Amino acid sequence: MPLSEHEQKMLAQMEQALAAEDPGFASQMKGSHSRAVARRRYIIGAVGVLLGLGLVLVGVNTTLWVGVLGFVVMVAGAAYGLTPPRKPIDLGAVGAGGPRKRPSRRQGLMDRLDERWERRQNDH
Repeated sequence: MPLSEHEQKMLAQMEQALAAEDPGFASQMKGSHSRAVARRRYIIGAVGVLLGLGLVLVGVNTTLWVGVLGFVVMVAGAAYGLTPPRKPIDLGAVGAGGPRKRPSRRQGLMDRLDERWERRQNDH
């Protein structure tokens, strides 16, 4: 049974309130997609490593170039499987706390750490 328009609006408002109140929990609930992406990357990386290993073994019996190509495929498969996927770039979207300030490159390490600490204290 589908939800009515009023129920859909109430559900959307509850989701927004949850995301504003506890962003960690909200992102965890949306995390099933990221686990599927990570699992897919592991599988593709493992297949790449096995394919590269096969090419290395074939290269031992034939020519050096096939072995080198197999090694490159093996390293690329391992690197692809073990590196996390890129996250979309945040272009300064306005969240619940207002617009985000981008840290200036001229700020020192301690200034950035102080700013992060203050942001965390304000969020809680």
